[in-house]
Amino acid sequence: MDRLTAARVFVTIAERGSLTAAAGAISMSRAMVTRYLNEMESWVGARLFHRNTRHIGLTEAGERILVQSRELLALADQLPEPPEDGAGMLGVLRVTCSQSLAQTLLADVVARFLEQHPESAIDLLPAERTVDLAEERIDLSIRVTDTLPQDVIARPLGICRTVICASPAYLARHGTPVHPSELMGHNCLAFAYFGRSLWRFTAPDQTRVDVPVVGNLSANDSMALLAATIAGAGISMQPRHAVAAPLARGELVALLSGFEAPSLGIHAVYVSRRHQTALMRAFLDFTLDCFSRFDVAP
Repeated sequence: MDRLTAARVFVTIAERGSLTAAAGAISMSRAMVTRYLNEMESWVGARLFHRNTRHIGLTEAGERILVQSRELLALADQLPEPPEDGAGMLGVLRVTCSQSLAQTLLADVVARFLEQHPESAIDLLPAERTVDLAEERIDLSIRVTDTLPQDVIARPLGICRTVICASPAYLARHGTPVHPSELMGHNCLAFAYFGRSLWRFTAPDQTRVDVPVVGNLSANDSMALLAATIAGAGISMQPRHAVAAPLARGELVALLSGFEAPSLGIHAVYVSRRHQTALMRAFLDFTLDCFSRFDVAP
């Protein structure tokens, strides 16, 4: 972890008198403040604070390290600020997201961004799991969810709308459902982390329709589930951005017209607002602008 940031976190805790107050002062999650403090204590080999449920106070080692940390930060603050032109865009941005989002949206965004900023570099790291940003040295995670943990900082980027779909071959064999309740008689393929046994819809009259579904295939990889749907294995609920091309090619058919399937938020998740680089700020703004053209705007 960044020792300069750790020193800044430590000084802020000492000045504000609590981890929670320090987190608010530097726009960082409390979990990350705790992690930086733990790392700081590990580096110096001593406990820096006496802590209990009501009070936090510096230890003898903490008093000594506080003086040194303030001197370090004073020296750092004398360094010139990085320019906001092309030189400020140098560096590597490590970004993670799901396989589906990477292949259908974000890879295109990254390509366009790098075309405009060839001095920058991006490591795109798709993963079908929630990544620990600090542990894996990730700058930015693009997540599709409505249940973000409270200890992360997130910026809304858009809405992930969903579509119920199946292949023409599957529908020829099993018939085409016209009401969500008819899904109970079909083989419904499910993403292991979302809506595995209960699919929820909003009817044209705005009433909610909850349908228990069953199927012989679930997967923790959204692209594998999409491939199985195209192959005729069953009916699935897919992100609209992932099925736009298969629908246009006739490989899939959208079902249940008039019934709205659930949508999820798309969020940019990162560690700290204060310590964003010019590269990250530019990429976030660019991504939001691109998503507005891909029908996933907030």
